[in-house]
Amino acid sequence: MANKAFKFRIYPNNEQKVLFTKTFGCVRLVYNYWLYKRIKQYKEYETTLSYNACAKEMAELKKMEKYSFLREVDSVSLQQSLRHLDTAFQNFYKQPKTGFPRFKSKKCKKNSYSTVCINGNIAISNGYLKLPKVGQVKVKQHRNIPDEYVLKSVTVSQTPSGKYYASILYEYENQVQEQELHDFLGLDFSMHELYKDSNGNEPAYPRYYRQAEKKLKREQRKLSLMQKGSKNRDKQRIKVAKMHEKVANQRKDFLHKQSRQIANAYDCVCIEDLNMQAMSRALKFGKSVSDNGWGMFVTFLKYKLEEQGKRLVKIDKFFASSQTCSCCGYINKETKNLAIRAWDCPECGTHHDRDVNAAINIRNEGMRIALA
Repeated sequence: MANKAFKFRIYPNNEQKVLFTKTFGCVRLVYNYWLYKRIKQYKEYETTLSYNACAKEMAELKKMEKYSFLREVDSVSLQQSLRHLDTAFQNFYKQPKTGFPRFKSKKCKKNSYSTVCINGNIAISNGYLKLPKVGQVKVKQHRNIPDEYVLKSVTVSQTPSGKYYASILYEYENQVQEQELHDFLGLDFSMHELYKDSNGNEPAYPRYYRQAEKKLKREQRKLSLMQKGSKNRDKQRIKVAKMHEKVANQRKDFLHKQSRQIANAYDCVCIEDLNMQAMSRALKFGKSVSDNGWGMFVTFLKYKLEEQGKRLVKIDKFFASSQTCSCCGYINKETKNLAIRAWDCPECGTHHDRDVNAAINIRNEGMRIALA
């Protein structure tokens, strides 16, 4: 079995918006309340609270008059908040690099909550999405959902610009058969063009954030000078949020189209396993790295390939793809200098474009791993 999510925009009425706001707040309260309790439990007794213990205590908490408002929202969403907290702790225990669970801030303008489908309490039909406690919410369903898909859960979210979305998770039987690997492509990360492939092509990435940076700077300066709590500040905040949202949507649209073209044309795509966070910090290219969205592109490319029974191969980040001559295998140590964008091989005399040569080496190494 496999899972697939469909994200649709929803249009709640004023009463439903109020209930969504209450649910966001209750979910945040539950998460923060038991995060504090678990931290306190460990400091005092060096033990931790399990999910079942927290869920049992929450049932008692809802009976108290002080927390009676918790009964106004979907009870499953509160349980899911506890599960998310438990998952955050489990991820931290398994891999400390993920970071210790943090308290959720009320000032954060991106809110969400999750609920599970039980006995048909969630359904989508005739342009409406039925949700527990909320009822029928108008939805813009821009794609059809196969009949064999089984609805499992829904995550309702609100963007900083005030738009509402529902991400609906379905379960289906995965019948994809792995294809034989014939056509291989190597991709080398490029700061400005997003990537260069082993055929010498590049996508000419428009760098949407850099295009909007001057206007964003002006509008954000206006926001910083406005009085906190004023209506004009809230209007300006929404204006800035919409600009950031537009840039994000442009980037996502471009990356979806590029990944779809590659996934349809090739059986196996080979890339380097790069740590983009470390690269943005160490090389101080934070804005440029974030602008091209390489990590998002890899995510899109991976699931598009897997849906067709194809493969994405990641090679070790310490593989000397830029230093190795793709024709004779000579190792040129001088190319460790990032300023060298082209070089001639002293051994065979071949002229190399740095990124294209690296992409060819990545493809060859990925081909060796895939066919081993």
